[in-house]
Amino acid sequence: MGQKINPLGFRLGTTQGHHSLWFAQPKNYSEDLQEDTKIRNCIKNYVQKNMKISSSVDGIAWIEIQKRIDLIQIIIYMGFPKLLIEPRKIEELHVKKELNSINRKLTIVITRITNPYGHPNILAEFIAGQLKNRVSFRKAMKKAIELTEQAGTKGIQIKIAGRIDGKEIARVEWIREGRVPLQTIRAKIDYCSYTVGTIYGVLGIKIWIFVDED
Repeated sequence: MGQKINPLGFRLGTTQGHHSLWFAQPKNYSEDLQEDTKIRNCIKNYVQKNMKISSSVDGIAWIEIQKRIDLIQIIIYMGFPKLLIEPRKIEELHVKKELNSINRKLTIVITRITNPYGHPNILAEFIAGQLKNRVSFRKAMKKAIELTEQAGTKGIQIKIAGRIDGKEIARVEWIREGRVPLQTIRAKIDYCSYTVGTIYGVLGIKIWIFVDED
């Protein structure tokens, strides 16, 4: 059987960079890792509650965390920052309560990304919203492919697993458009795994997007 590996971890140091940039002693590493998870969850919950339009798409592509001795800098890459109510107040989050040290200064920067539907996280949220509204999974996947083609990507692969359309037996459905060279390390591929809860159960969504090749 083929051995499956996360495409992002497979390309670290070549075409993929780290989303958390900090150094920690071995005994404190697990605490800092949990701290990053709490920060990301806190920001995502804040964005969900403070969108101008009630939408299933939060528009967060990724969150980058940079830590120093006395400073924590958080960069939020969003596709639709204008839909966020009072984005300047995002620094007044209760993130500091989640941190181990209250002596560190916290700065949050929101950066708008071009072609938001060229990022798998935003695309997965779009598909999840369609599935929650009982749209056919094939129609949702084809619409997602159209959005990525407009973003100028070279290829995309979408896989949905679970009780699709409420069938009693779980199955896997997938679709591919263009090239998705998973074994080529120099190929820049974005990937995400997303779960969505429907009335029939939990569905898993995986998306691979071939952005460019060095």
